[in-house]
Amino acid sequence: MTNPLRIKRGSDINDASRNASGQGNTLTSPKLAPSILSADFARLADAVVAAEAGGADWIHVDVMDGHFVPNLTFGPKMVADLRKATRLPLDVHLMIDKPEEWVATYVESGATYVTVHVEATADPGGTLTAIRAAGARAGITLNPETEVARIAPYVDLADLVLVMSVHPGFGGQAFIASALDKVRALRSLLDARGSNAELEVDGGIKPENAKAIAVAGASVLVAGSAVYLDPDGVTAALAKFRRAVA
Repeated sequence: MTNPLRIKRGSDINDASRNASGQGNTLTSPKLAPSILSADFARLADAVVAAEAGGADWIHVDVMDGHFVPNLTFGPKMVADLRKATRLPLDVHLMIDKPEEWVATYVESGATYVTVHVEATADPGGTLTAIRAAGARAGITLNPETEVARIAPYVDLADLVLVMSVHPGFGGQAFIASALDKVRALRSLLDARGSNAELEVDGGIKPENAKAIAVAGASVLVAGSAVYLDPDGVTAALAKFRRAVA
């Protein structure tokens, strides 16, 4: 595999791609994954450093192509640069059409987890297998309108299952309450399959609803505006989440 960005991969850069629990801060349950979609784009490295210093477990990176979702964000070069700024696992969520054409590039860029939408690829199982073969952990997700049955055939190939609790594309949206039913259904499915996959929830998560989401079965909480737009700062925001889920 070519490496046009000429960066290190895998355990050499502490991206946790060979470790089930990740590296960096001591991980607790549920893990907290601040989303840099809500950070200052002119200071993303600082935002990542602040999250790590404040006790975050992962960094969530939303990649959007302007086609699958009506917004544009980051590319592989940004992921590679973020990789240099933190030891935390980079949780890269591809909101793009035909993600199978890009997964190897994002793994080379330093992604720890690469998550793809079941709606975006003609071969979800093959794409998950390709992510693992490239050296990262494979994730599958579904939009709010998509039924859990659509991803059920693929959870055995996944290291992470992501429930979208907002419509993908923009930060700052309100939590869709029906997502809790999906979280419960997927927790039951993963447990029945004996899967160790992480169950992640992304969208509208705040300290006020974090406990209910964790109780429903989530093991990773993604939060953007509630972390980066908290007037008390990133460290205080993460502490609020820790207290909320304790």
